[in-house]
Amino acid sequence: MTLRFQRLFIILLSVTLLLSSLLLILFNSEKNIVFFYTPTEFYENKLKINTSVRIGGFVKENSFKKISFNSYEFAITDNNNEIKITYSGILPDLFRENQGTVIEGVIENINTINANTVYAKHDENYMPSSIKKELQKKEYWKKNYK
Repeated sequence: MTLRFQRLFIILLSVTLLLSSLLLILFNSEKNIVFFYTPTEFYENKLKINTSVRIGGFVKENSFKKISFNSYEFAITDNNNEIKITYSGILPDLFRENQGTVIEGVIENINTINANTVYAKHDENYMPSSIKKELQKKEYWKKNYK
């Protein structure tokens, strides 16, 4: 083999390995991207019962019901459709009606999901009441939040 052929071979091998690794990354990342369905997308895709799913939207006003000590029922909406959610566990501090949320759970039937995890939208104005009271006592905190 000549020196010129060796260089060409190394360059072609490097390009081939680089392209194959890039393709592997792209195909595997497509399967691992975390996203959620809105209620409208959920109904359009007609997902199968007993499959895991992530649903995102707003907690519908006047839909929140406390069933027992740690069991809750509420509806998630995107202002077009809504899905009934049942959840057993402790809800996040920022969880409330008309607030954004993402639910991970299992589809029970066409319009009900049994949630395993509930995530609440972070509010940039949120501050724990104990810290807010302490700052107000020191007259350092002047802003009034709802």
